[in-house]
Amino acid sequence: MTSREHPLPTYSLATREQLFGLDLRSLALFRIGLALIIIVDLIQRFPYLKAHYTDFGLLPRGPLIEKFLNPWVWSLHLFSGNVLFQGLLFTVAFIFAIALLIGYRTRLFTILSWVLLVSLHSRNHMILNAGDVELRLLLFWGIFLPLGAHYSVDSALNSSSKPLPKSIISGATIALTLQVCFVYWFTAVLKSHPMWWEDGSAVYYALNIDQLATPLSSLMLQFPKLLIFANFATLWVELLGPFLLFLPIKNSFFRCLTIFTFVGLHIGFRLGLVLGLFPYVCIVSWLVFLPSDFWDWLSQKLKSQETKSIKIYYNSDHSTYQKILYLLCSFLCLPRELVVSAKTQPEIYTAIQTTNSLLLVENQGNQYIQFQALIHLCSFSPIFRPLTFILSLPIITNLGKKLSSQLNNINSNFYQLISRLQYRPIQVYPTNYQNILALLFIAFVFIWNLHSISPEVFPIPKIVRATNLILRLDQKWSMFAPYPSLEDGWYVIPGKLKNGTEIDLFQNAQPVTWDKPLLVSSTYPDERWRKYMMNIWLKGYAAYRLYYGQYLCRDWNSKHQGEEQLDTFEIYFMLEKTLPNYQTPEVEKVMIHRHYCFKKSEK
Repeated sequence: MTSREHPLPTYSLATREQLFGLDLRSLALFRIGLALIIIVDLIQRFPYLKAHYTDFGLLPRGPLIEKFLNPWVWSLHLFSGNVLFQGLLFTVAFIFAIALLIGYRTRLFTILSWVLLVSLHSRNHMILNAGDVELRLLLFWGIFLPLGAHYSVDSALNSSSKPLPKSIISGATIALTLQVCFVYWFTAVLKSHPMWWEDGSAVYYALNIDQLATPLSSLMLQFPKLLIFANFATLWVELLGPFLLFLPIKNSFFRCLTIFTFVGLHIGFRLGLVLGLFPYVCIVSWLVFLPSDFWDWLSQKLKSQETKSIKIYYNSDHSTYQKILYLLCSFLCLPRELVVSAKTQPEIYTAIQTTNSLLLVENQGNQYIQFQALIHLCSFSPIFRPLTFILSLPIITNLGKKLSSQLNNINSNFYQLISRLQYRPIQVYPTNYQNILALLFIAFVFIWNLHSISPEVFPIPKIVRATNLILRLDQKWSMFAPYPSLEDGWYVIPGKLKNGTEIDLFQNAQPVTWDKPLLVSSTYPDERWRKYMMNIWLKGYAAYRLYYGQYLCRDWNSKHQGEEQLDTFEIYFMLEKTLPNYQTPEVEKVMIHRHYCFKKSEK
């Protein structure tokens, strides 16, 4: 009996592209996520621009360069300590992030956004956390990837006639995959203390860090067995979870399972702890692994059969109208093939000329023009379909009609802007040297991470150290490692004005009180300030306290005159060590710095 009569059972093994490749639609989602995080981050940092990035602030350029900055680390923000210069760089970074968000000249603006992000981070390392490190790393690997192949200006104006592949495999896809895995593998290995691996009390100690605690933390602490489960679940998910990306059988299923597991993990982290942008950056890092099967399934679910009957006609007397409609289809997630020249249909061409319309949408014999055409198209968009009702409101419709008239005006600024956009071919496959560079850099990153585990066993070669610092590929994933901090507390900064009045500088000049705040984490203006204040408590950062003290003097005295100026103050950290088994600790009053705003008088 032949094997043809009795075929052997077969298994669908994943290809190399499925294991190490990335879908172009996932890369587009990755780009959008990174751009949104950069935009939100800039907005959150901006109110404290003067305090964190100028010579007036808590870390002037002089001390930073002379005492604290590594010689290999660079920053454009160091060219000036003026607030206007810093504001200009923030504005430019914001514009670059918008360009990245919409996918215009994507690779160029990925590079430019990365340059300004690295520059911003290097200007003040005291306010950074693991989320900042991962964000700049993800953006770096994005330089080597075709982030603009879908849902972008670049894809809308793609001049290549070749169809794009669903996914690609390259040195950069391998590097990005390993980089995301390194975050979890190395943090799991660095969590070497018995409280993680033996008694399972690490989550208990983490939730007791009042400077990070959310209102939900106290509720979670009421369930000791749940905390022990969360402890070991976190460890094993971090250690073994990334390996599921590489299972050769049912790879798409296990990829989706892995992604949703880690997204859930980071949502859980955020519910219990104030971690800044870190959980959101991590979630974006996992969305890039969504497999092609997921997108095919989703598009099939969201696909409307009526879309096949739609035709979008444009006034072919003006080629810019075609660009506008290509852009519209790209961002509505509609096929570009729906766009047709009106000259192919004389009746349609006459209707467009008569109504002086930018576009005309025809669907099953019905015709829609101007803003009504846009509303009709939105009803077929898988993303903007819910907006159809809002766009149909009379007040929105009236505004839409005015906007449409501006789009029809060939002398308008918008029309002129679109007319300058050029058709360009999209290159999704990297060159050989790009593949080599990406693999070389990820090898350097691997060496750096090994060094973080055991510096003696894994020394860093000079070329690796210099390269990683210049490109800011340096990293250490020691989140709550080797164990969560047992030292917690809050700040009290009693200051005396020249007139003898005593105020608490840390609590917006309120009367001094030594009582513990109801929610310690809420006493900080934002995550950046919290990170800075947690850092200066540590002995390794004691040298920074002087410059913080000088900033407090400058800030207060620039707003007050005469006897209301600040004379002296002390910085106290109300140390509250976390004890096991829910024991109530004693609070220790620790003065970490005394400061005189004016020259101390001699007796």
